[in-house]
Amino acid sequence: MTTQPRSAQAMTIWLVGLSVYFVAVLQRSSLAVAGLLAAERFDISAAQLSTFVVLQLLIYALMQVPVGLLVDRFGPRRVLLTGTLILTCAQLSFAFADTYVWALSSRFFVGVGDAMTFVCVLRLVNSWFPTRRIPLMTQLTGVLGQLGAVAAAVPMTWALAAWGWTNAYLATSACGAVLLVATLVVVRDSLEMRSVSGPMLGLSGIKDSLAASWEHPGTRLGFWMHFSTQFSATVMGLLWGYPFFVEGQGLSSEAAGLLLTIMVLSIMAFGPTFAWLITRWPWHRSTLVLIVIASIAAMWAVVLAWPGAAPYWLLVVLVVICGMGGPASMVGFDLGRTSNPVFRVSTATGIINQGGFIASLTTVALIGLILDWRTPAGDSGYPPEAFTWAMSAQFLLWGLGATQIWRYRRKGRARLLRDDPELWSQQSGRPVPGGL
Repeated sequence: MTTQPRSAQAMTIWLVGLSVYFVAVLQRSSLAVAGLLAAERFDISAAQLSTFVVLQLLIYALMQVPVGLLVDRFGPRRVLLTGTLILTCAQLSFAFADTYVWALSSRFFVGVGDAMTFVCVLRLVNSWFPTRRIPLMTQLTGVLGQLGAVAAAVPMTWALAAWGWTNAYLATSACGAVLLVATLVVVRDSLEMRSVSGPMLGLSGIKDSLAASWEHPGTRLGFWMHFSTQFSATVMGLLWGYPFFVEGQGLSSEAAGLLLTIMVLSIMAFGPTFAWLITRWPWHRSTLVLIVIASIAAMWAVVLAWPGAAPYWLLVVLVVICGMGGPASMVGFDLGRTSNPVFRVSTATGIINQGGFIASLTTVALIGLILDWRTPAGDSGYPPEAFTWAMSAQFLLWGLGATQIWRYRRKGRARLLRDDPELWSQQSGRPVPGGL
């Protein structure tokens, strides 16, 4: 097969995988615009409603390592098909759910199916594209897939109003069914085989694979990169951004919604730029991530220290800078790819992908606890001062993450110098020390 047909096939497979991830994000985010309807339909409190979000994030995070092991064992095609089937059936169940327990069970399986998509698509990218294009395709996968959240905000809002709960969620389930067929027909693990299996691993083999992935400082560096960069934008987009802008900064609903939309556009805009930077200067990937962390933390410090409500232009700058965190978190996957052998890449990717969601869950919980602590009893909303305290909790995670990045980048560079002195010299631009 010539290069051009193979390139066309690679792009077709990637587009189908990207579509599956897009719909997974749409289904993950579809409840964000249906919160009031869900509270009325299931007769639940705000705390019970927030359980949907926490449960999905928790399941997603816990599933990442098992999914990585499954992909390394059974190949991305089989796991992607399984995840799409689970996601589609779960959304179908949610469409007809009329009790809180039924709905919560359905969202549990939405989280399971969602967790099985992203790692598979990244493995397909690693298998089908040349090395020099992998960083760009990885960034495009992340940023274009996140457009599913935009689709959940606008078309889903319209569908719920026009068609009602059941029909709106049936429509999203139908999208999953179509993509299940497309994946079955189009996706291949390799040019030679439709599905590729890795070595069978017993319990000891699984422990060895996890230990080998985690032991490599490049995997840990990728984990802490993902941990430190993703959570601020995720927490704002999924839960606390809207209340912060409306109650903490006194904005209208429309102005707050526009800020969250600008943040999504920022995520998309920075992706290709970061891909070019890490391809051009791979030795400085951790430096880029540290600069992003410092920029996000500095912007939050300015906004939170501003006397009174911050001006709108400053909040625009804040969401643009926070948007950098999404593409910066994808740099962690590039570290995992270049630090591990092919048969262990998906396991390392799963470990790294946990980082941002662990940080997001921690931040969501901390902000909620601090808001309750700093809000006087009997108040119907959260005062701006409570938000200042609560959002400051993010600095704890940035400090921890930056410290670990600095620590493991030194270990990673030392490991590269030991294992591959030529590559160390090529990437660092320095001669190999004498005696090596």
